[in-house]
Amino acid sequence: MAAQIDSIEVKGIKVPLIFEQDSRLPLVNTQIVFTNSGSITDTNIAGLAKFSAKLLNEGTKKLGSNGFAEKLESRAIHISASTGSETFVLETSSLKDEFANSSKFLGELLQDPNFSEDTLSKVKTMTLGSLSRKENDFDYVASNELKKLLFPNTPLAQPASGTVESVKSIELEDVKDFIKHHLVISRAIVVVGGDVDIATVKKNIAKILEKLPKGKSEPLPHFSASDKPKESILKRDTQQAYIYFGSPYKMAVNDEDYYKARVATFILGTGGFGSRLMEEIRVKRGLAYSAYARVHVNKSVSYLDGYLQTKLDSMDEAKKTVVNVISEFVHKGVSKEELEQTKKFLLGSEPLRVETMSQRLQRTFMDYYKGFPLNHSEIELQKIKKLKLKDLNDFIKKHTEILEQSFAIVTK
Repeated sequence: MAAQIDSIEVKGIKVPLIFEQDSRLPLVNTQIVFTNSGSITDTNIAGLAKFSAKLLNEGTKKLGSNGFAEKLESRAIHISASTGSETFVLETSSLKDEFANSSKFLGELLQDPNFSEDTLSKVKTMTLGSLSRKENDFDYVASNELKKLLFPNTPLAQPASGTVESVKSIELEDVKDFIKHHLVISRAIVVVGGDVDIATVKKNIAKILEKLPKGKSEPLPHFSASDKPKESILKRDTQQAYIYFGSPYKMAVNDEDYYKARVATFILGTGGFGSRLMEEIRVKRGLAYSAYARVHVNKSVSYLDGYLQTKLDSMDEAKKTVVNVISEFVHKGVSKEELEQTKKFLLGSEPLRVETMSQRLQRTFMDYYKGFPLNHSEIELQKIKKLKLKDLNDFIKKHTEILEQSFAIVTK
C-alpha cells in the first residue's frame, strides 16, 4: 500500500497524518514532527533545540533515565527525540503488539519529562565533552566556519550543537520554555508506517497529542546565503588542508525547476567518480581522494556547498581548481553524454530510494512538507527523463550566483 495523507483532529486542530500500512513485518514506526522547531529557532541560545532533545531522551522524572529505558527495553520499544535544522522529531518504534504501549509511554514522557538539575548537569557534561572532542574534527570546524561566512548574524552561523559558552549558559527554564513553545499541536505532522490500521493509529496518536498544548504555528524564517565572496583560513595542527566552499543558490523550496538543479548538481559534484569536481580534482590532478558539491533547497535556506581534503602544499591549486571547474560549468554547461549518463543513474537507481517503508514515508513527508502533491516524485522523474540538453544548459547558465564562492579552510 502506498503512503497516503489523512488527518487527526485534536482540540479543533486537524493534524496532518502521513500513513502507510505494511504487513510484511510485525513492526510499527511513528514520528511526530514539529515544524519550525529545530536549530534554526536557536536565536538566543546556540544549541538549545538539540540540548532540549537530549534532555527528553533522559526518560521520565518518576522512573529516571535508567528506569524508563529498562521499561522500554523489556517490551522492545524504542523512543527518541532528535532535531534537524527546521524540525523537532519524536520517534517510536515497536512490535505490532506493543504499538499501544509505545504510544502510552511516549505520552508519559511528554507529561513527566526528567527535568531536574541533576539531569541538566548530566546532559551538559556529555554535550561539553562532545564539543571538546569536535575541536579536533577539522571537517566539523571547517563546515561551521563556512556557515559563518554564508549566513552571518543568523542562527545558521552558529553550530547546531551550540558552543561551550552557550551550553554552559542553558538553564532548566530555557528547556522548559522551548518544549512548551515548540512541542504543540499546531506545529505537528504525524508520520506512521507498519503493520497497523489507520483507525488504531488515529486512536493512539490522538491520546498523545491531547497531552500537548494547542500552541500556534509560526512562519519559518528564510535566510539568504551571502553573495559577497569571503575567505577564512583557520590554522590548526593538521596534516591536511580541509577546504569547504559555498555560495548562494537562488531557488524556492517548491520551485518546479528543482529537477534541473538535481541533474545539474549531480554532474557538477554529487555523482561521485562521474562528476566534474571528482574528475578534475582526483582523477586528473590527484589532489584529493574525493570532492563533492551539493545544493540544499529547503524552506529556510537555499545554497550550494562542497568540500575536499588535500595535501597542505596543494591547497592553493585545489582551491583554484574548484573555482575553475565551477566557472566552466556555469559558462559552458554540460555535454549530451553527461546528461544521458545522469539520466540513466537517477532513473535506474530510483527503486533503491523507495525500497523500504521508511524511505517511502520520508519521501512522502518531504513532498507534503514542501507543498507538493503526493505523486510529485514520480512526476519529477518523468521530467528528468524528458529533459533536453538545451533546457538544462540554459538553466545552468542562469545560476551565475554560484560563482560567488566563499571558502573556509583549515590548514597548518
